[in-house]
Amino acid sequence: MTSEAAASSGPSGGRPAEGRAGAGGGGGVQVPGYVRDHGVHPPLDYPGYRSTALRHPSRTLKLLPHMLTEITGPVLGEDRICELDHDLTRQHDGEPQGQRIIVHGQVRDSDGRPVPHSLIEIWQANAGGRYRHVMDNWPCPLDPNFTGVGRTLTDAEGRYRFVTIQPGAYPWKNHDNAWRPAHIHFSLFGRAFTQRLVTQMYFPGDPLFFQDPMWNSIPDEKARERLVARFDYANTVPEWALAYEWDIVLRGREATVFESEEDED
Repeated sequence: MTSEAAASSGPSGGRPAEGRAGAGGGGGVQVPGYVRDHGVHPPLDYPGYRSTALRHPSRTLKLLPHMLTEITGPVLGEDRICELDHDLTRQHDGEPQGQRIIVHGQVRDSDGRPVPHSLIEIWQANAGGRYRHVMDNWPCPLDPNFTGVGRTLTDAEGRYRFVTIQPGAYPWKNHDNAWRPAHIHFSLFGRAFTQRLVTQMYFPGDPLFFQDPMWNSIPDEKARERLVARFDYANTVPEWALAYEWDIVLRGREATVFESEEDED
């Protein structure tokens, strides 16, 4: 399935808006910006997601002009990708616990063209639903052989591939008996550090969707469905790993929904 999230060339996605790039307030080149599409993307303040009341901006947001250094500057870390960064199961001395999975797909723009050399970073909980993070202290064991972070570059055809472990669900105290559906966080960079999409990939048939406010804060049902990966039997490796395909579309009608900056869970 195409897991298309609304990414943009800037911090938000949607209809074009004009910005000016240049130094010192003088003349400069016009560069496109994008205004958030509230009909597709989750609102910054969603009553069901309680912490957004404390995290969302209290003042009207302003679209800042993009300077040439921001539009053309390099992506930090792009030149430091190691051979095993895409394989989260081989970053330690032993094998991590859990079901090994392959997550692969293609990054495309709104015209269907592949996006090559995009830096993709992922982070996730382990098989038991716990992050390797100082603030995650729910009673589930850490896996010494699983850190839960990886990164890779898309190839010339915009394709990417990760090997990892199926993440577990976890409680998060947002409401009574609140559990987050299993998910993997994705961050995608374009050719500059202002071109970033942050979103989450989910798994088909998760029974926890109905009670998850992050999932339900997305107003468009089809946009929610685009966040769900497709089980890919053809690329499942016998006696080794299940495969999931998740394509990402940047901007446009079929765009992949990106999360608000407040969505850190």
